[in-house]
Amino acid sequence: MTTDEFVDLKSTTDEPTRVAPGLAYLRDRIVNVAFIGSFDGHDGPWLLVDTGLAGSVSRIINAAELLYGPDATPDAIILTHGHFDHVGSVRELVRRWRVPVYAHELEMPYLTGRSSYPPPDPAVGGGAMATMSRFFPRKPINLGTSVLPLPADGALPVIGGWRWIHTPGHAPGHVSLFRDYDRALVAGDAFVTTKQESLSAVLAQRPEVHGPPAYYTMDWGAAEQSVERLAQLHPSVVVTGHGIAMRGRRLERGLDELAANFRERAVPSRGRYVRQPAVADRSGVLYVPPPVADVVGRAVAGAAVAAIAAVALAAVRRRNDRG
Repeated sequence: MTTDEFVDLKSTTDEPTRVAPGLAYLRDRIVNVAFIGSFDGHDGPWLLVDTGLAGSVSRIINAAELLYGPDATPDAIILTHGHFDHVGSVRELVRRWRVPVYAHELEMPYLTGRSSYPPPDPAVGGGAMATMSRFFPRKPINLGTSVLPLPADGALPVIGGWRWIHTPGHAPGHVSLFRDYDRALVAGDAFVTTKQESLSAVLAQRPEVHGPPAYYTMDWGAAEQSVERLAQLHPSVVVTGHGIAMRGRRLERGLDELAANFRERAVPSRGRYVRQPAVADRSGVLYVPPPVADVVGRAVAGAAVAAIAAVALAAVRRRNDRG
């Protein structure tokens, strides 16, 4: 493994990793946030892309100050989409920084309290993360007037040289961000560089190109078209929503193979949205297909919850015994 293949040489998640001029990212447990804007110290504009899980505010602020200096404040926050692991800290950061949030207009129902996302699909299989997805939050948040639609001309606010690309499938208004001059890509969850359905893969963080997280992908046909569109851009380096940043030959081969063989490599053999997608518009979700039976997954999830509860109870008993 070399830096020509992937570009995260840190074992810590406390410091951001610079992957290209004016592009860095921070690994926040199971998800990434990105920073766009020059690091030359001239107090220029910069953007935060996504906000990680709940409880990530201090980690994100510390990373921003390492990149941009004390009391660094972005000019805006860009959301690739509104799933819980990408908006977990957005309300706290908006209150602190008092900056606008931008997202695609089709994500607005989930960011203004009007609609929940379609249910996750634990029947897709692939590992513990997929099995546990039945418990993941999907209710909307309400950013009120703080959230605005991305500019219709495809440009990013404030920062020149970058454009947003509508890449739906994983979410209705999912967007990816692209810089043409060096082909740097922030892909969100349009594709990722770890097998996000598998807890062991998430922990190992072995860099390899995969389709979007299957348990939350609501339209596989649209997801395939989005991957094909991104592959046609021939990105030189990518920061994805999950997994280690990648560049060079390994990225190019992996993304080309995923685009060419998407149905074999990314689409589950069974699942709620495999045969028909959920349908959504600017008002939110309009139709959700019926669930697929997942008796085994439900039993495994129940056992996992019971095990976690047993560990927590044992810890309480040990504290009481010491008391």
